[in-house]
Amino acid sequence: MKYFGIILTLVLSFQFLQAQEKFAVDVQKVGSGIQPDMYGVFFEDINFGADGGLYAELIKNRSFDFHQPFVGWTPFGDVQVMDESPCFDRNPNYVRLNEKGLRRGTGLENVGFTGIGFKQNDNYNFSFFARSLTENEMTFKVILVSAENENIGNAEIQVSGKEWKKYSAQIKATATSAKGKLRLILQTAGEVDLDHISLFPAETWKNRENGLRKDLVEALYELNPGVFRFPGGCIIEGNTLETRYQWKNSVGPVENRPLNENRWNYTFDYRFFPDYYQTYGLGFYEFFLLSEDLGAEPLPVISCGLACQYESEECVAVGDLQPYIDDAVDLVEFANGPVNSKWGKVRAEMGHPEPFNLKYLAVGNEQWGEGYVERLIPFMEALNKKYPEIKIIGTAGPTPDGEKFDYLWPKMKELKVDLVDEHYYRSPEWFLDNAERYDSYDRNGPKVFAGEFASHHKSRNNNMRAAISEAAFMTGLERNADVVQLATYAPLFAHVDAWQWKPDMIWFDNFSVVRTPNYFVQKMYANNAGTNVLSITMDGVNITGQDSLYASAVIDKNSSEVIVKIVNAGDKVHDLTVDLKGLKVTAENQKVEVSYLHNNVPEAINTLEAPNTIVPGQFSLTASDKGFSLKALGNAFYVCKLKILK
Repeated sequence: MKYFGIILTLVLSFQFLQAQEKFAVDVQKVGSGIQPDMYGVFFEDINFGADGGLYAELIKNRSFDFHQPFVGWTPFGDVQVMDESPCFDRNPNYVRLNEKGLRRGTGLENVGFTGIGFKQNDNYNFSFFARSLTENEMTFKVILVSAENENIGNAEIQVSGKEWKKYSAQIKATATSAKGKLRLILQTAGEVDLDHISLFPAETWKNRENGLRKDLVEALYELNPGVFRFPGGCIIEGNTLETRYQWKNSVGPVENRPLNENRWNYTFDYRFFPDYYQTYGLGFYEFFLLSEDLGAEPLPVISCGLACQYESEECVAVGDLQPYIDDAVDLVEFANGPVNSKWGKVRAEMGHPEPFNLKYLAVGNEQWGEGYVERLIPFMEALNKKYPEIKIIGTAGPTPDGEKFDYLWPKMKELKVDLVDEHYYRSPEWFLDNAERYDSYDRNGPKVFAGEFASHHKSRNNNMRAAISEAAFMTGLERNADVVQLATYAPLFAHVDAWQWKPDMIWFDNFSVVRTPNYFVQKMYANNAGTNVLSITMDGVNITGQDSLYASAVIDKNSSEVIVKIVNAGDKVHDLTVDLKGLKVTAENQKVEVSYLHNNVPEAINTLEAPNTIVPGQFSLTASDKGFSLKALGNAFYVCKLKILK
């Protein structure tokens, strides 16, 4: 009997370990609607995300207006920086080349952003503005130079006349070089002035002039973002008010957009980039146009008159805020105004007479304290008076809790902002522990914009553990879609050779793009957002970490699909049964399409050398009459879709 009892105990224990957890989804009890722009992306010009990244310009310091005007350039021969009678009044510097005919050579060489990537047989569009100081026609040779110092493409340009004119040539690369450079040689004796020396790949996103890097935009397009927040972040604030992002400087002819020192160039002494500037070539017009291309709602952020509070106490007195408020009001006119309005005309002249249909505007980034609140008030008064349809986004500060957060949220409710921007940069454990965060939020207060979030593993790598914790947390965002209406991971881009901050959703070098596990989590959510929330429970309660399991469910009324998202953040394999209650027609033998992200190693990452270590997989299941079963591996995220028969 003693041995029989032991055996019985072992059998029962084994059965318990293999017992199926049962999830219940009520398909008839359709909950709150999910905003079609719920899941999106946030762009900030950090990690060389704009110049040297998304913005396809290959020349660094093309107008010689960095504080050190030859940064990025190696001049040889007689080359001087000038500013008299410039070609562009807001970019006044240019260079004067004097070739004296001594055959020592006069010209310039540019190294681009960590080198210039040339691909064999690809075409490159070169241009500059020039004027001759002599009567003779002047000849320039333009050379694409490989890392091995070989000529892999060249063209000649003839310059004549004493007035500034634009000259251009297309050059085909005869070989591939990841870290090449551009060489420009004056071959005729005499003096010539040059400005705005530019080189773009001929193939950009939609082949636009002043275009964007095609492969990086394609990565964004695949995300199917509903909202696009830009242009930051901390660069909105600037280290000083002088270096804040000013949208009016970023529109109009690209050659005459004034340079700005990047907020991130010297913030971290261990990642110091004194050559990090903003040309504004990627400006607000381009951001709005990209939002339109992506099918995403544009969400610009503007300065509220406070420099970055982490680094400065500089601020604009409340009584002196009018120019900042005017900028905010004028931005709405630029985006939405008729072509006969002042700023609507600027948009139309840039090539887009139709309005961009701006709906959201964020005032300030992650400011805090009474100083922010008293500055937000006059912005809201002016915007609500002229554009009451615009949804205004306030901030809850830089952290998801604490004194600053606790002060700001009641103030945002009192002011009746439309959304409150919350930021979370926390450990994977925090994300796993906070899947219930919004279950108890006030359903009648302002809505939440999860404007910046990322799981920070102790390594700060974009690894599987971080991605899984974000997927688990996002089940709580989805379950509470009546409160949380927008969510954007941050930051978006990072150049592998020139980054200040990590983790980041997408890494790249001069040729390649690496989609991180975090990227795939965002893609799986955004491409399976659904239209309405459904209840999903285990033992009658929400699934928010019991035995490391997390889940949310939605219905897509447009496609008649039930979509169940399941995260197993632990190591143990779970046999799950998903019961669909309230089905009017049996689901028996229906296909359940499953996308999943899984890796047994929590620290696993994707790299340039192995970009597909962690990528989504797909398989299908056959449903029973009332649902389906799933074996959920450890450290995995699943999206399960079942079409409901009517």
